[in-house]
Amino acid sequence: MEYQAVLDATDLLCPEPVMMLHVEMRKMAAKDILKVIATDPSTTRDIPKFCQFLGHTLVKQEQEGSVYYYWIEKKSS
Repeated sequence: MEYQAVLDATDLLCPEPVMMLHVEMRKMAAKDILKVIATDPSTTRDIPKFCQFLGHTLVKQEQEGSVYYYWIEKKSS
C-alpha cells in the first residue's frame, strides 16, 4: 500500500504512540496515508478509537508477531 509518511513508535508505551500519531497527522495533507509501526498491544484499541474520534480512516491494520502496523488516511478538510 502506498503511503506518504511513516511513524515508528516501536518500543514506546501508551500514551506515547497516540500522542506522536496526533502530531504526525497534523503535518499531513488531507487524504495522505501514514503508516504506523508499533509494539504496544494497547495500540490495537487506541489507534482505531483515535481514528474514529477524529474522523480519520483506518485503511488497514496488520500484526506480525509482536509488531503492529496501521495505515491511516487523514480526513478531508
